[in-house]
Amino acid sequence: MPIPEFVVALRKKVGHDPLPLPGVIAVVLDDRNRVLLVRRSDTDEWALTTGCLEPGEQPADGARREVREETGVEVTVERLLAVEALDLDVAPNGDQIYWLCVGLLCRYAGGAARVNDDESVDVRWFEAADVPALPPHQARCLEQALRGDRP
Repeated sequence: MPIPEFVVALRKKVGHDPLPLPGVIAVVLDDRNRVLLVRRSDTDEWALTTGCLEPGEQPADGARREVREETGVEVTVERLLAVEALDLDVAPNGDQIYWLCVGLLCRYAGGAARVNDDESVDVRWFEAADVPALPPHQARCLEQALRGDRP
């Protein structure tokens, strides 16, 4: 997975030390409330579409970009689901990250779901009852989206 250029530049200054970064989690549902998931190439685990926001990028724009880049699907962003500071994460290369994740409910607007970059090895729609185990913060976002009520 390519590391964004602005993170590469920051890492030249801070090395592997903890770095706070903003990220998005896109819970993509279609008109049947199926959930779009990607199987990550780095862990081989199923996940919601996620990504790092670019400097100055609005979370909704970042969610639309990440979903399009990773899955080929176009979405509209409906609402905020969660804002959550995650525990310290250590990447395989030793980089330490404190993610501030913004979860957004997105609706399918077009395109065919497919592997669209090297970040995933599979892309698939799942019935809500058949969604495989997700990381806890992603599972919380999905639960909030499927409840259908306003937070």
